[in-house]
Amino acid sequence: MVVAAADVPLQSSSSGATVSSTRSSMVRPAFPIAPHEFFRRVPAAPRETTTKKAPAPAEGGDELRLSDLEHVCHLGEGACGVVTKVRHRRTGAVFALKTAHYGGPDDEEAEALRLCASSRHVVRCHAVLSGPGADGGEAPAYVLELMDAGTLAGVLGRRGGRGFPERALAEVAARCLQGLAHAHSRGVAHLDMRPDNLLATSGGDVKIGDFSVSRILYDEHHRRRRVSVAAGSPMYLSPERFEPDARAGPRGAAAADVWGLGVTVLELFLGSCPFLGSGGVKLPFEKLRRAICDGEPPSAPESAAASPELRGFLAACLQKDPTRRATVTQLLAHPFVARRSVEESRRALRELIVETLE
Repeated sequence: MVVAAADVPLQSSSSGATVSSTRSSMVRPAFPIAPHEFFRRVPAAPRETTTKKAPAPAEGGDELRLSDLEHVCHLGEGACGVVTKVRHRRTGAVFALKTAHYGGPDDEEAEALRLCASSRHVVRCHAVLSGPGADGGEAPAYVLELMDAGTLAGVLGRRGGRGFPERALAEVAARCLQGLAHAHSRGVAHLDMRPDNLLATSGGDVKIGDFSVSRILYDEHHRRRRVSVAAGSPMYLSPERFEPDARAGPRGAAAADVWGLGVTVLELFLGSCPFLGSGGVKLPFEKLRRAICDGEPPSAPESAAASPELRGFLAACLQKDPTRRATVTQLLAHPFVARRSVEESRRALRELIVETLE
């Protein structure tokens, strides 16, 4: 799923805006997000598309309904839903509206977004509404932060397949690791790390988006859960996720995210995914499975101008045995990230992104 393009900043504090929801069939209200306290919840009425589960009215607030949001343009569509750019009719605030194709008794994506809401490195969700699903029933609709430079896959495409320079790539890796560290500490595994789900701004920011296949790793009693990790984008799945009915606990799910990050960093460096066939053609599933599970881990070619630090970082991420794979904490301390010049890396990433927008 792609969520991209932003027109207005919505964060009201350095800690970032927040979102609220539950894994039950009712969605809780979003935390207050100045100046958008008018996003309060009302009970869903027959034939209306509104937020569920009304809290006490916010002072001076208004209800937010889907009818308050006017369509601007189509942004993207994936297996789990469709994303459009919308504008709030009264305030002019612009958002990405992700409408799921189907609803369900548990909204794990909304819960994951709620748990990750305080991270500056995760795309913010401002409200969860109830809208029509593809099957005629109700489905969640997420009012999300917009990112004005689109996805890193789009940035890479606009560069004509030229990979990212290492300084910019180190900054991308650092921000992704910071986002994953927060998510994992809050008991969330993303499970779909790839360039299409990393969103950028023209100011050089990069955030993790699309929690469609994310999993909550602890139950309401804080006991570890073994969750399904089979869903995701095949080219970015770690070897253990190809097992029949693949499941993992918190450590294994976090390790799956590290592999996805490693493939992503390698793709951004090379300019294309290492598991594409000749001519950039996607491999048949079985051939892809054999390449990932039975072949050598992907790496930068010997002919590539990759530093020892980058090669070491990739090798740490792309261990086929998940118990030998580096953890997010270890990767944050890796020289490729920890010894980068933060100022120079941020400038390199910002300049790279702006160059693709001109």
